[in-house]
Amino acid sequence: MLSGVTQTKVYAYEVALFGEFFARDLKAILNRITLHTESAAPMHTREIVFEHLGTHLLQSQGEEPVLLRARKELGGGDVKESGWTLYSYLKPESVRVHPEATVRPWATCEVMGDALSLASALGYVQRSQIYKRGYVFRRGPLIIQMFQQEQVDPKTSLPIPAHADTLWEVEVKTASPVNTTAPQSGQMQANTVRSAIEAVLEVQLVMKGLLDLRRQDI
Repeated sequence: MLSGVTQTKVYAYEVALFGEFFARDLKAILNRITLHTESAAPMHTREIVFEHLGTHLLQSQGEEPVLLRARKELGGGDVKESGWTLYSYLKPESVRVHPEATVRPWATCEVMGDALSLASALGYVQRSQIYKRGYVFRRGPLIIQMFQQEQVDPKTSLPIPAHADTLWEVEVKTASPVNTTAPQSGQMQANTVRSAIEAVLEVQLVMKGLLDLRRQDI
């Protein structure tokens, strides 16, 4: 039986910056990120990207299809394998509105059971899958992922370890969805899009000279 829990509020957003670097710069970048974050751990994830069956019809009608991605931590060593999390996205806000960072509507849902069947029941088909191996860091409200993508064995669908010189990718983003406005008096403090942008720009400044973090239209 499938069940989803802990769905987020509507009109919440993800704020992010992206970068990439060559393997020869790994040690220097790893050291600097470690110095400016609160925690670090290895990561090895499987991500599946879905496309809605009615994507082309929605686009022809001027509507924006919701992008869906399923993600799980594969575990290994001291890290336990996790359950699936579904992420839904709309396209990023215009660069005119948010020129400093990628800001896009985002919702998440933890899934107990088979996330792939749930996605299918929602009208989605699998488009691709990605394995990522590297490191994950935490800095306040942000999560920083630094990884290499692994190829997928077409026979087994298992990951093939990346070559040593495979490009490293970095994603600096909010760990959970943020709101567009501050809470009213007496309400619990919430992160806003503006404060999240300031937080990712702080990381951009910390990494200046070693890693170019920038806005990206996904």
